[in-house]
Amino acid sequence: MTIPESWRGKEVHLLFESDGEAMVWRDGQPVQGLTKEGEKTSYILSECLKDEEPHRLTLYVEMACNGLFGAGQGSMIAAPDPNRKFSVHKTELVIFNRNVQKLLTEFEMLVDIVKELGEGEQRGYQALFTANEMVNLCDPSDPSSFSKAHSLAHKFFSQHNGESQHTVHAMGHCHIDSAWLWPYEETIRKCGRSWVTAVSLMEKDPEFVFTCSQAQQFEWVKNWYPGLFTKIQHYVKRGQFIPVGGTWVEMDGNLPSGESMVRQFLQGQRFFNQEFGMLCKEFWLPDTFGYSAQLPQIMQGCGISNFLTQKLSWNLVNTFPHNTFFWEGLDGSKVLTHFPPGNSYEMKGKVEDLVKTVKNNKDKGRANHSAALFGFGDGGGGPTQLMLDRLHLIKDTDGLPRVQMSSPDKLFSQLQADSALLCTWTGELFLELHNGTYTTQAQIKRENRQCEVLLHDVEVASSLALCQNQTFVYPVAKLQQLWRLLLLNQFHDVIPGSCIGMVVEDALNYYREIHGDGAALLQEACEALGSKGGSTGVFNSLPWERHEVIQITDDSEKPRLALVRAPSVGVSLVKETQPLTPVSVTLQADGAVVMENGILQTIVRKDGTLTSLRVISANRETISDGCAGNQFVIFDDVPLYWDAWDVMDYHLQTRKPVVEVVQPVQVVSSGGLRGSVSFALRISDKSTVTQEIVMDAVCPYIKFNTKVQWAESHKFLKVEFPVRVRSPNATYEIQFGHLQRPTHWNTSWDWARFEVWAHKWADLSEHNFGVALLNDSKYGYSIHRNTMTLSLLRAPKAPDAVADMGTHQFTYAIMPHTNSFQDASVIQCSYNLNFPLRLIQCHPDSEPWSAFSVSPPSVILETIKQAEDGKGTLVVRLYESHGGSVTATLNTNLPVKEAWHCDLLERRDPARPALITPEGISLTFKPFQIVTLQLIL
Repeated sequence: MTIPESWRGKEVHLLFESDGEAMVWRDGQPVQGLTKEGEKTSYILSECLKDEEPHRLTLYVEMACNGLFGAGQGSMIAAPDPNRKFSVHKTELVIFNRNVQKLLTEFEMLVDIVKELGEGEQRGYQALFTANEMVNLCDPSDPSSFSKAHSLAHKFFSQHNGESQHTVHAMGHCHIDSAWLWPYEETIRKCGRSWVTAVSLMEKDPEFVFTCSQAQQFEWVKNWYPGLFTKIQHYVKRGQFIPVGGTWVEMDGNLPSGESMVRQFLQGQRFFNQEFGMLCKEFWLPDTFGYSAQLPQIMQGCGISNFLTQKLSWNLVNTFPHNTFFWEGLDGSKVLTHFPPGNSYEMKGKVEDLVKTVKNNKDKGRANHSAALFGFGDGGGGPTQLMLDRLHLIKDTDGLPRVQMSSPDKLFSQLQADSALLCTWTGELFLELHNGTYTTQAQIKRENRQCEVLLHDVEVASSLALCQNQTFVYPVAKLQQLWRLLLLNQFHDVIPGSCIGMVVEDALNYYREIHGDGAALLQEACEALGSKGGSTGVFNSLPWERHEVIQITDDSEKPRLALVRAPSVGVSLVKETQPLTPVSVTLQADGAVVMENGILQTIVRKDGTLTSLRVISANRETISDGCAGNQFVIFDDVPLYWDAWDVMDYHLQTRKPVVEVVQPVQVVSSGGLRGSVSFALRISDKSTVTQEIVMDAVCPYIKFNTKVQWAESHKFLKVEFPVRVRSPNATYEIQFGHLQRPTHWNTSWDWARFEVWAHKWADLSEHNFGVALLNDSKYGYSIHRNTMTLSLLRAPKAPDAVADMGTHQFTYAIMPHTNSFQDASVIQCSYNLNFPLRLIQCHPDSEPWSAFSVSPPSVILETIKQAEDGKGTLVVRLYESHGGSVTATLNTNLPVKEAWHCDLLERRDPARPALITPEGISLTFKPFQIVTLQLIL
């Protein structure tokens, strides 16, 4: 391009309009993001052209074949259209008249004040009068008239507020989904485009503050745009570019395991500390579909005591009663929480945004400060110069809230100072919307669960190998890489399944990498543990002794079953034992099958449903009179708009049992160590379900190994167990604990939870008897009155047109029990179902060896790993799982020299050594408390 000489003294822009996102590159560096949807269509070449400035330039514009919201066919959330074309509409050299822009902004803001305050209000009428006078004075053909109009506006906007006025803390923001309607790689470019624009605004405006979350995105920018990253580091030091949130990505708030949530913070906070020398003080999760009741404790354990989100404003049924409040978690931990009252994380600096912020504030009187996050978001874009101009104009204008460019730290310090009268919300923050995300894209959810289990086992085995074998090297770098991939896939549009097919492909490839590399690491650790003998042994990564039936594959023979004992967190040779009561399988005249193992007895009908399930010792029947358990049911599942996200309450009116038998029940294993039967049902002319029902010796639950061929459209498959239990509440496992939810629909808050999430188990109990429903990869449950339902598969068509189509395999289990679920070991059984005993090679003379055990069983040893910063130091994490205070003993056979309490970031508390006694390490727990220790070997 060549700029005309005659433009000396003018502001010169490159005007570029296209329907795709774009980035301007100059001298090999990115300098400006461009997007028409994000109101960024020009790149400033010179603010005031001088003779000595270059007049001939070469710029490159990199264009993307997607808009801010991907490339959906006909609707934003439709699957991408592979044939969609993108064009450049305009590319011109232009002179920009900033005075005209200023005048237009002033006029726009005055008109908006009239609209928002109304001309019946004194201030609204003054705005109308001023705007009218400006029009009278201003002659578009005579630029000398502009200054008179500007003076009128200036007079209006500099009339100040009274002292009682609400203060809005304005912060630049650019929510970028790490993947959603675009694949991961496009997100990297979105970060580049959005952040380079934010940095160029900072260069011109030293007051401008920009908040930015997700350590993963910072790492991407560091690797792909190192020059930009250096600038970001500079502005972080100056307090203008503010890393927030403290997590690796903005993860889903429900589905990741407790340990995964800890690692989100551990990886995120360590990255921010390493790159910027700082730790985040606030958790930042504006756009996730609900928030676990254990988050406050996890935040506090990571040095975070403030929380910001706004998603509960999306509730479909009930209006959440607060904007600023204390949120109290499962264990009693509290965090100061703020929901920006404007109900948005992408405001535009308009009058409407500010008026809404004041009007919507549900804690008037208690809190007189709020956040306003401004900038285009979801698909990136971020703040614009126009938004900054608007906010500067109405910084302190009578009739509107006071606006200050602020930071999360300033906002929360102010809220904390005035927090004496704030209310407290106890328990989970449940989003009354997007409940289909507990089930959509079942494959991603299964892979997530399996990879969480695999990395747990790799860490336990590697920690034990470290103590047993001098030459073993703990795989620090590889484990970090695999954890970060797993955490990335826990982003709040990936693990919920609300993303396009290209993202699903990316995610499944990352899971394959975790499986492949994780299996190799596990094998190396197990070889180091098992001293490479020729006999078959088992490795148990869980903190209790296990006695169960496993399948053994010896070199010579075909696979066979064995009943084995495995020590707590340890290894032993396979010594086969015989059960006191073998499993018996009896075929009845009507084609039904009776299976019994001394603990349970069940009758399976020809169609695979259970007409009876008895706990033998108590002679208690589990299945309701005249009903059948293991009943597959299918529903029409057509949400109002958010296809992959939502399941609406009205779907419950379309329930149809799956009754067409393709293959009636037949015996597969005839008893002894295992009894099992299989059958197949036709769901429709396109879909079938095949199932093996398994009863093992000494096992207190029955497993249902299920395979579904699924080719439906807008259908929802579930399985039901109507049980003989009466209770107003059911219990659901969450991260590091459990909580209760009602089984009735008395109030709107109750029925809004017609579909809820849980992890490995849910339980319905009355005094002295109950039933637990366990699973190995599912998260959606509903327990209404006495019917326990597990959600299995959905079939949405947007944003992935082929979501969930294909073959699915999963296992669930039913476990009736006497006493409470705590005393019946439901929690332990759910772990056993998910964490397989691993076969290893052992020396034929090796003795059983246990590294750790814990008593009482209410305390669970969840994690054993090498400390992030220390060879020769292990970190162990335990939690109280029953919901009661207890003194516990952690017993170890490892050479532990010292033990120290530390937080979840593994920072040692020098004031809290753990007491080591001859019996073990003595620890005290409050209900659902998480305790982390450093063990110095």
